[in-house]
Amino acid sequence: MPTTDHHAPGGRRRTLIVSASMGAGHDTVAAELARRAAARGHQVHVVDVLRLLPYGLGPGLRRGYQASVRHLPWVYAGVYGAFLRGGPGRRPSGVPLARLAGDRLTELVDRLRVDVVVPVFHLAAQLTGHLRERGGLRVPSVVFLLDFAVHRQWLHPGNDRYLCLTDAAAEEVRRFLAVPVVTTGPVVAPAFRAPVPGAARWRARFAGRAPGRPPVLLSAGAWGAASRPAATARLLAAGGYLPVVLCGRNERLLAQLAREPAALPLGWVDDMPGLLAACYALVDNAAGQTAVQALATGLPVIGHRPLPGHGADGVRRMADLGLSELAPTGPALLAALARLREGTAQRRIRVARGRALFRRDALDCVTDL
Repeated sequence: MPTTDHHAPGGRRRTLIVSASMGAGHDTVAAELARRAAARGHQVHVVDVLRLLPYGLGPGLRRGYQASVRHLPWVYAGVYGAFLRGGPGRRPSGVPLARLAGDRLTELVDRLRVDVVVPVFHLAAQLTGHLRERGGLRVPSVVFLLDFAVHRQWLHPGNDRYLCLTDAAAEEVRRFLAVPVVTTGPVVAPAFRAPVPGAARWRARFAGRAPGRPPVLLSAGAWGAASRPAATARLLAAGGYLPVVLCGRNERLLAQLAREPAALPLGWVDDMPGLLAACYALVDNAAGQTAVQALATGLPVIGHRPLPGHGADGVRRMADLGLSELAPTGPALLAALARLREGTAQRRIRVARGRALFRRDALDCVTDL
């Protein structure tokens, strides 16, 4: 494929990261990649692929997805099964939707004189692959596939390289695409892999609220999407734990859980490194960025009541890889927590596996193209 040669002065790269405002995970990864690129002296820009779609389609997609995962999970499960999950037979492609953003993306690439495009969302990967395959994008595209479970809308043969979280994900990509694939591990901010000063403040808060009860963090993501979080909080409290519930930006969920006397609900949290370092375990429902950050911090992860579609597939894949444990029932959740007591071999093994996931700087595999 033809490429341009117009690098920034001094060997610096001009990098365009294409994210999506679907929750916070994709934007969090994009922001960290951008920070790393800027620290190396590169010029970096981040764009939301939903903003590149015309006719108001982007905000409509976001609202529809948010409503379905919060209130109609069976609808999203059907959409995921039809469009995203792999399997035999032909499935609808994401290219027709993605190509609507093609003109805006190529105009942006030309205007910014970009050297490489990095999609971190599956619709963006469909867009760059389509443009590269047809010669509309004249610079390389490197897809950072940030899901544990690879679904088909991430995959397009036109992209130049794929970066994956695990060897299993990389092998899945190689099964379908004849492109270079590299296992890098996840991308998190440095604070998640260093001593965390904020943890002491969280520990003091937890001890003041429920002395002697290990704090167990329940994650509902940026949108506060969770299945029966109040029931899970009551279960944990009955088991002798302090349920700390991340409600994200869902004010209704925050108010609902504020009525649970044994629970400590939290809105949007800026000090996630400190919070994770102060907790006993994470109860996760999506295998998303919060789970990745927990692994980096050394906090064991348990999957419970996963969101439908990619959430359920990701939670199962994490458990299959030994990075977490899947607890399908309430008693199974309490048993899984009991096995993670401080000082036990199982806890040490899980922590070590999680930290070993972080192999190399994904940005190295972008800038060496």
